[in-house]
Amino acid sequence: MTYAFVFLATFAFIGLKSWQQLNVVRRAYLWIVPTSMLMEAIEVFLIVNVMNLGFGWNVFWAGLGGGLGSALATWLHYKVMR
Repeated sequence: MTYAFVFLATFAFIGLKSWQQLNVVRRAYLWIVPTSMLMEAIEVFLIVNVMNLGFGWNVFWAGLGGGLGSALATWLHYKVMR
């Protein structure tokens, strides 16, 4: 796995966590279980694959991906769930 995969997977994972938080706050019950399933699939993928790359630059790429994923998910949730 490369740093690009770490970035993309963390972007998606943290984006889904933000989406899930907004689901709970806004009581969007139908979205909660499917979002949880996607979150878990990506989380297991990250744990298994990041173990092979180690700590190092993963922190930077995961942090950048997570921040951008959270911002995009928050914006999309507002647009989709109006």
